[in-house]
Amino acid sequence: MHSLLWLTTVATPIPEITVDPTSVTPGPWGFGAIVVLTIAVVLLLLDMLRRVRRGRYRAEVREQLDEEELAARGDDPDAR
Repeated sequence: MHSLLWLTTVATPIPEITVDPTSVTPGPWGFGAIVVLTIAVVLLLLDMLRRVRRGRYRAEVREQLDEEELAARGDDPDAR
């Protein structure tokens, strides 16, 4: 039992770094991937804003048409 405890307390050696950390870079492929990803995110945001704006305008027009229809029938919209 004591031998197992001894095995768990032995320090594990830390491997030495063999690669120079300053020379490891993403390179042109990494830069290109980030540019493509950025462009895709911007286009998705613009599309989302366009769709939300279109939905809001449709709701406003729908409300105006409902009010005009109620006014044409002579109904009081507050009487509901």
